[in-house]
Amino acid sequence: MGIHEKNRNPALDEETLSTQPIFDGKIITLQVDTVRLPDGNTATREVVKHPGAVAVLALNKGKMLVVEQYRQPMHRTEVEIPAGKLDPGENPLEAASRELQEETGYHSGDLQLLKSFYTSPGFADEIIHLYVTENAQAGDMALDEDEFLEVSELTLEEAYQYIADGRIADAKTMMAVYAWHLHTLTGQWH
Repeated sequence: MGIHEKNRNPALDEETLSTQPIFDGKIITLQVDTVRLPDGNTATREVVKHPGAVAVLALNKGKMLVVEQYRQPMHRTEVEIPAGKLDPGENPLEAASRELQEETGYHSGDLQLLKSFYTSPGFADEIIHLYVTENAQAGDMALDEDEFLEVSELTLEEAYQYIADGRIADAKTMMAVYAWHLHTLTGQWH
């Protein structure tokens, strides 16, 4: 069963009775849903709606491309794989190609979907589509006007050291590093 197919367990399902919009922003919206619980009682659920995102594990000559940028929620810089949100109606593969090129200047004609996953299903519907390429080719960056970042390349050992040091602390990048490591052991991406 794919990630987009609904998993159903009637004994645990909640019925949405109403939705109250709270905030409609540039990237997210926030709503409060009133739901009927399996026992018949009602409860509220705060839900962050997000258009979805893509991320790219891009390897260039055995090194992983990463970007370092300031992340306001953490009040610090983070080292991450290239990533970005989906535009309305945008194909995730095309978005992955776009984000790789915009943020790093690299491009690839052989992006493969590695896995799609939810970032925080307890309160958000954001899904990230993680792509991989072993053939990233250098080109020109095209950053958004409010984007400031530095591009570098890491070996697998350096990536693990960045995780240990807390320089890599986001789930998508950690997942990419672990997938890369597994690939080095098995020769398989899936």
